[in-house]
Amino acid sequence: MKQLSIFIENKRGTLLAVLNALKGAGIQIIASTISDTQDFGIYRIICDDAERAFIVLKEQGITATLTDVFAIQLEDKPGEAARVLAIFAEADISIAYMYSFLLSGKGILVFRTSDTERTKQVIKEKGLKTYII
Repeated sequence: MKQLSIFIENKRGTLLAVLNALKGAGIQIIASTISDTQDFGIYRIICDDAERAFIVLKEQGITATLTDVFAIQLEDKPGEAARVLAIFAEADISIAYMYSFLLSGKGILVFRTSDTERTKQVIKEKGLKTYII
């Protein structure tokens, strides 16, 4: 799955500019997270058309990158995220970052790993259900 990582300054209106650009293009945000420092933030989003969103943002002069991430569908019950992360830990795969959300009664765990190819292999071997837009 493709994720947008958007660089935004910690100034009034910068996040709103991103949201308005996506709104104007009719792009639906499905999930998002933001991490920040004193001067800037990285706004990560999953949306219904990441490639088009990337182009729209670039046209607006907004710095963004497209990143491959994984999205695993979980049952909405305690311990499911821990169960899935244990699978990757046992395979010696590190999680660089992660966030989650609920969609239609299912948990979605979005993450980036230290080894994309090995992660794909483990997902297939363990029969993990991926979320696809």
